[in-house]
Amino acid sequence: MNVQYHKWYSQCLCREMEYKIYGDSGRPILVIPTQDGRFFDWENRRMIGIMSHWIETGQCRVICCDAIDAETWSAKGGDGGHRAWLQEQWFHYITDELIPSVRYAEWETFYTIGCSLGATHALNFCLRRPDIFKGCIAMSGLYQADFFFDGYRDNNVYNNSPVDYISNMPWDHHYMDLYRQSRMILTNAQGRWEAECLESTRQMQQIFHAKGIPAHVLYWGTEWDHDWPTWEVMVPLYLEELLNWDSLPNTCYW
Repeated sequence: MNVQYHKWYSQCLCREMEYKIYGDSGRPILVIPTQDGRFFDWENRRMIGIMSHWIETGQCRVICCDAIDAETWSAKGGDGGHRAWLQEQWFHYITDELIPSVRYAEWETFYTIGCSLGATHALNFCLRRPDIFKGCIAMSGLYQADFFFDGYRDNNVYNNSPVDYISNMPWDHHYMDLYRQSRMILTNAQGRWEAECLESTRQMQQIFHAKGIPAHVLYWGTEWDHDWPTWEVMVPLYLEELLNWDSLPNTCYW
């Protein structure tokens, strides 16, 4: 497997940022770490090994990015405005700096994958920039920013809260056609530490249904926890589905 490590200065964040690329062909997939995680976590947690078949056969190449959750979503007690602004700067680092640096062609589109807070980001990228991100696997995510910002609200918080902005988006918004062509998989376990995520996924499911947005939404049993052993089983199942979506009907699954 071809592996590349990169580190360079981000103008959006005014700091050096790191990422790794696994593979050199196929559909590009942006992997976002779990809460407060780093770009190397998926390799250390055996996830890259789990995905190796699809990488080595040229079906996808995987970009593992860095996040700054400890300064944004996780920094409870800090200044809400600054935290939300910094989150927005990270969003633009990904869309305006990282993606152009790893794109093979201007027309190339990406999938996203994430677990826990990584799932929140993964879905958020798909919904805010459906011109770039055409699908996602979001596992055990929370899709309303209020959970992290303790009641603080501004435009930056709203723009990173899918439950809120999709609820308010009109049926004829120009993004709706892009959503209806997208390939979104949301899944949640029902075991330990999943209660808030389960409620949020159900809420997102209801909003998608009301808006006529196709998504494959699945719920696993109570024996599956909010933890890596669950996501290790989910990833190969849904990666295969995502990469072979053309053989599935583009419809909602409820």
